[in-house]
Amino acid sequence: MFPLSNVLFPCGELPLHVFEPRYQALTNDCLAGDGEFGVVLIERGSEVGGGDLRCRVGSVAHIEIASPLEDGRWVLVTRGTERFKVLAWLPDDPYPVAMVEPHPSTPYRGTRELLDTAENSVRRTCALLSELGDAPAFEAATDFGDNDEALAWSLCARAPVNVFDAQRMLETDDPVRRLELLVELSDALAEDLALLLAGGLG
Repeated sequence: MFPLSNVLFPCGELPLHVFEPRYQALTNDCLAGDGEFGVVLIERGSEVGGGDLRCRVGSVAHIEIASPLEDGRWVLVTRGTERFKVLAWLPDDPYPVAMVEPHPSTPYRGTRELLDTAENSVRRTCALLSELGDAPAFEAATDFGDNDEALAWSLCARAPVNVFDAQRMLETDDPVRRLELLVELSDALAEDLALLLAGGLG
């Protein structure tokens, strides 16, 4: 398990610089096995040194690229595959270890219109952040074909919301409600950004 200060969604990409010895050991063990580990958000505390409070719902990270650096450090590119729920934390050995179970969502039965609305909302928010110089513009969405669920997760991963709102989306089991929440959060942020650009906030 790799507790972090950010949220990994299924279909989302997560680059990592692994420098702590315990997570270097985790990386070595994962690369010797199936190349997967769990990621959970640290609700309170620090990534370094332990003693943190961790959320119970996270995502499995699959290592796509692993580049070794000096002194045992690694640069990883990982991608989320599925959600899980932590049942119990076990003693570190030497990195965090937990008993988990799969925590799949219900199948997506929403409309393509809702997906388009969510994409437009995220795109608008990213564009406003780009105008402020705080984020890159929205990149072209990956072609997921007819896989609406993968597209929905990808939009959640791209949404420029804070980590606690991102965790709320990750923990939402109903994919339709998750997208509705995504639209609510993105639209609210976009309204604030538009006011800021117009000189109405400050």
